[in-house]
Amino acid sequence: MQPIISHEVPRCLLTASPEFNDYDYCLPHLLDIDEEYKQYFIDARDKGRYIIMDNSLHELGKAYNHSRLLHWVRELQPNEFIVPDVWMEGHQTAAQAKYWKQYEYPENTKITAVIQGKDKNDAYLCANLLANLGYDKLCVSYGATWYNDFFPHSNKDMGKALGRVRFVQGLLKLDNLKDIKFHLLGCSIPQEFGWYNNDPRIVSIDTSNPVMAALEGIEYSNHGLNNKPKANMNDYFDIAWEDVKYGSVLHNVNKFRKINGFRPYPEHTGSFVNLVKNGI
Repeated sequence: MQPIISHEVPRCLLTASPEFNDYDYCLPHLLDIDEEYKQYFIDARDKGRYIIMDNSLHELGKAYNHSRLLHWVRELQPNEFIVPDVWMEGHQTAAQAKYWKQYEYPENTKITAVIQGKDKNDAYLCANLLANLGYDKLCVSYGATWYNDFFPHSNKDMGKALGRVRFVQGLLKLDNLKDIKFHLLGCSIPQEFGWYNNDPRIVSIDTSNPVMAALEGIEYSNHGLNNKPKANMNDYFDIAWEDVKYGSVLHNVNKFRKINGFRPYPEHTGSFVNLVKNGI
């Protein structure tokens, strides 16, 4: 089975995003500050769309407010909730993951955790600690600075992507993690996802890269991109529809799937997501 894919979008593209997203990726801090965003996810829940709720660390620099996270996981009842982590701190992340095990969650909500670490050894230790806590799906961020030390490259974005590939390949070879599934958080360059040999344990992906590139006026070539777009969702969340080249968005999300060997986006709706609900 290929991974399910979601590309985060600005507000004006929310209702269009099911055209090319297998599932909806929710940033909980936006539920409290943007009524249209909140309503979209309430509607998505009511329609039975698969929802993964993040903890907003990447956007805020630290995980979102404790009580509001609890509120929204209980209100929205996402299919998955990524419990709070601490950027590049393995032991603190494991402590947070243990703390969040104490709560009761909606029946259909699975909790997952992010692997963090100050270097590769700390990150491998964190992965083992999370698995020992009972987490059977772990998330791997694209942005750890030590990836560039793990795989030095003259192109920093390429090196960061290759560093994560090397790290994930190591995770996949560990016997004590043989039953763990993985989610890949973001990317530096979009063609990275084709370098995992379609490993079936990588079950979900989220990245705004194709959308951010399109908003910068960049269309993917047949190989992808050599550098990460500078744009991020904080810059473009409020962009007006008329300022979006939607054809470039569709070009990039379709090319993203092609260069990584994934099925074309019009073919994924419905039955595949139902399989995911029963299988992840």
